[in-house]
Amino acid sequence: MPCGDGKYRHHTVRRSLPGPGLVRRLVVANPSFAARSYRDDAVVLRTHKLGEADRIITLLTKHHGQVRAVAKGVRRTSSRFGARLEPFMVADLQLVSGRTLDIVTQAVAKGAYGSSIAADYGRFTVAAAMTETAEKLTDADTESGTAQYNLLVGALAALSRSDHPPELILDSYLLRALATGGWAPSFTECARCGRPGPHTAFAAPIGGMVCSDCRPPGSPAPAPETVVLLGALLTGNWSVADASDPRHRREAAGLVASYLQWHLERALKSLKHVERS
Repeated sequence: MPCGDGKYRHHTVRRSLPGPGLVRRLVVANPSFAARSYRDDAVVLRTHKLGEADRIITLLTKHHGQVRAVAKGVRRTSSRFGARLEPFMVADLQLVSGRTLDIVTQAVAKGAYGSSIAADYGRFTVAAAMTETAEKLTDADTESGTAQYNLLVGALAALSRSDHPPELILDSYLLRALATGGWAPSFTECARCGRPGPHTAFAAPIGGMVCSDCRPPGSPAPAPETVVLLGALLTGNWSVADASDPRHRREAAGLVASYLQWHLERALKSLKHVERS
């Protein structure tokens, strides 16, 4: 029942029963636990150990943004969570809000991408770069959480099925994730003045390709095929992207990495481990 401060607390009701000295104890459960419980779909971004058997799980949820939660007993062989809370897995979770960390109380697998991705080193490093990017982009951004969740789940699903070369899936994801976060690059018009292209210079601080009048000194001049590839990766034109030459893929990857680093204001630790063809 509510107390003077408006909070609910456990209390005991004593009720006399027939016979001397017999008392029945009725305990009323604290309803605040149910009030703090919520359910959401989530992709596991990262985990690290807590104590002897627990883990702290960093999640990107569909409707609650980025969440850090404790999975109790998950490292025990008898854990009811099994592999459903491993990195790159997608699950339907029941959680309880806490002061600093939420608590995972139930997990039902929805997308078992972790095992197939972890079985291949190339795909694993790509997935690690994608989840690190998602964690950085959603750390403070609460408005684009659902869009970032859908984008990441789609990329992990494509990666697990080997729909396209892993490095192309990564660069496409990075460009789209940045665009979703409000940093959409321009590959057809000048990113500064809007003059129609094609243009020959790339400037990450300005936002993509720039014309000769807006070009900062020392700006790289990618091959026209590389610019076409970048546009295809941003828009999801996979027929063009899959047919691209390896040297243009490598050049595009360098430009995507520089654009990502500029807007995140830091380099991704996992990006240096990605294998490029």
